Amino acid sequence: MENNMAFTIPAWVPEGAQRYLAHTETGQSIRDIARSAGCHASTILRQIRRIEMRRDDPLVDAALQSLAETHFAEAGDRTEASVRGAVSTSPEEAAAAKDEEFNREALRILRRLCETGSVLAVAEEMDKAVVVRDTGDSGATRTAVVECGIAQALALKDWISCDNPGRISRYRISTSGRTALSRLVAEAENKARARSEFGMAEAQTPFHPQMDRVGGTGEKAERPRRIRYSVAESPLIALARRRDRDGKPFLDETLVAAGERLREDFELAQIGPQVAQNWDHFLTAGGRGSFDSDSHGGRGSSDARDRVAHALSDLGPGLSDVALRCCCYLEGLELAEKRMGWSARSGKIVLRIALQRLNRHYETQSERNRLIG
Repeated sequence: MENNMAFTIPAWVPEGAQRYLAHTETGQSIRDIARSAGCHASTILRQIRRIEMRRDDPLVDAALQSLAETHFAEAGDRTEASVRGAVSTSPEEAAAAKDEEFNREALRILRRLCETGSVLAVAEEMDKAVVVRDTGDSGATRTAVVECGIAQALALKDWISCDNPGRISRYRISTSGRTALSRLVAEAENKARARSEFGMAEAQTPFHPQMDRVGGTGEKAERPRRIRYSVAESPLIALARRRDRDGKPFLDETLVAAGERLREDFELAQIGPQVAQNWDHFLTAGGRGSFDSDSHGGRGSSDARDRVAHALSDLGPGLSDVALRCCCYLEGLELAEKRMGWSARSGKIVLRIALQRLNRHYETQSERNRLIG
């Protein structure tokens, strides 16, 4: 049974939940499951009881119910669904694509939940959940929108938890969620580095001559840019806690909100079958990576991609560079200064100017939309 479950239930489903569903949905005995798993029956019993107790959590209950309806339907329904799926892709390819999509969304949401004061708010009978961050003075900012299916999966894996479920349940990242985030970040960086190195090995791109700091295309060419994600929070949140000489926040809430809006659109633009959308033409020549040309770009949300492109184009060279690095790629200021050849501690000034220009861009767009409407 264990082998059969591996082909029918997505790989992200925890082992305990797989065995729980095998027992409750197919009627397989605990002893049979234990025999297939090669463990004692008491181990399976504890796992099943633990999952049953967690069904008080609305997201966990909904996740189990959805899995039961999808993967334990009548044999005829499963056969018809498999025939439809076989037309375009094999079950293994479809499962791998779903697992990759889940990991990508989990990375996006867990990063947001790691920010100070962030919770995942889930309302009853709603198709989507939202991540909101407490900004102080009884204010809150929405930082991400989540499909309920993804939220259910995060809860079932115990990466998020809720102390008091209700009509509006508030989930926070758990210890196991932070551990999972570190792993997902490492995997994302390894994939990005592998793609960059593969691109350099295959062919020289138009950017390579400009990457050489010394001149020419010799041995001293700059290494490809690695996209790093902050596990704790974005550089904007950390910078907003700093104070200027007058004791005021270095970045006020409007500037932080503008940067977060750009980041949200950037992340939405990456959603789709491919996520290698190339934004390098908004970076300075000395800091460009070795990604392929725009013809291999991602097929994410076209509206979000257009909004990001218009915003970066409005910022212009230099300002779009620091905004893309710090707001979207989440590079720290010191790393951004080093990559762009700026003097130490100058990046925060340029970033604030970029955010002021970005905020004016969004205000202009809002005013234009009101006039059109």
